[in-house]
Amino acid sequence: MTRRLAVLVSGVPWDGVKGSERQLAEALTAHTDVLWVDPPVSPATPARYRGLAGAGRQWRPRSRPVSDRLTRLTPVALPGLSRPGVRSTTWPMVRAQIRRELREARHRPTVVIACSTHDVLGRWGEGVTNVLYGTDDWVAGAELMRIDVRQIVAGEQRNLANADLVLAVGPELAARWRKSGVEPEVFPNGVDPGAYAAIDSVTPVELPPGFPDKIAGLCGQLSDRIDLRLLEAVAETGVGLLLVGPRDPGWQPERVDALLARDNVHHTGPVPFERLLPYLARFGVGLTPYADTAFNRASFPLKTLEYLAAGRPVVSTDLPASRRLQGQFRELEITGDADSFALGVLDALAGSPAQARVAARREFARRHSWAARAARLMELLDNSDRRILREGTT
Repeated sequence: MTRRLAVLVSGVPWDGVKGSERQLAEALTAHTDVLWVDPPVSPATPARYRGLAGAGRQWRPRSRPVSDRLTRLTPVALPGLSRPGVRSTTWPMVRAQIRRELREARHRPTVVIACSTHDVLGRWGEGVTNVLYGTDDWVAGAELMRIDVRQIVAGEQRNLANADLVLAVGPELAARWRKSGVEPEVFPNGVDPGAYAAIDSVTPVELPPGFPDKIAGLCGQLSDRIDLRLLEAVAETGVGLLLVGPRDPGWQPERVDALLARDNVHHTGPVPFERLLPYLARFGVGLTPYADTAFNRASFPLKTLEYLAAGRPVVSTDLPASRRLQGQFRELEITGDADSFALGVLDALAGSPAQARVAARREFARRHSWAARAARLMELLDNSDRRILREGTT
């Protein structure tokens, strides 16, 4: 019997930050083979965007196994792949390379999952379920990053029209998409509890001599998604501020430089997901200091569940997703302005960690596992397959 195959066309490279797309892909391997498709690169793509650790300039698509049930394909496109004119060739080339990969593997997909507004869905023949997986509000993100919103809207509408199943990371995005005549399934982010199970047995990372013992930590990119005032307020309290992740060099460089120059602030730069535990072991409290933007209000920060899976208390800004989590787990601290955020951090660091509270955080995170999300997606796909079959026989 031929095993099922899901083709997941990602909006981010495999080698980047381990976000929702990669974690869902890995969880899906419990149910189906997965072909992960990176965003396309060209020979002119700068090395930092290629997502190919140690690889040189790429002229041909590259395929390699990640595990027994997951293969990674990095397609290629023409130089200037996102520019008008050239852009019209990019996704036909990518689709052709996906088809070639499938032919060589002698495998036919049962589902194709698009994680962006690119032209992926509705082109794979009968019997293939087309899924649009909205990990963020791409229109709000385009406005935030000053990308051509009209192009994003057009791609989003095309994929919505071609999707048999639409997944939205939260009710906010689902509500906007309902205006296009679809009925999305709210599909929140999850967490891999097993990735944090050994945190109590790892040796915490060494920090500079004299660094404070009480530490508030942030895992994630330093970018305009973050409210810098909150980090500055935490640093002003004198506790240690440990920042783990890449930095956007264009984001308020002078203020960020001043923050990182403080003796009680330490920035590690990028750290692979597989090496995070020694850093998380240093956290006394995890921070979700997101700015109040339309993009963030429609998001579901992965880091909140990841801190809880590590047994750490969390202080978050007032996001709809955080409010929903707080409704299920009252300990999650939600604050407003910078002063209350800093006070929330001090309160979280004031007491010694009680084992019962640590266990409660981990148990709550387990209820939101990626394994459960993947199982739910398979249920939705089975229901969608039956619906498509019924419609095809009427």
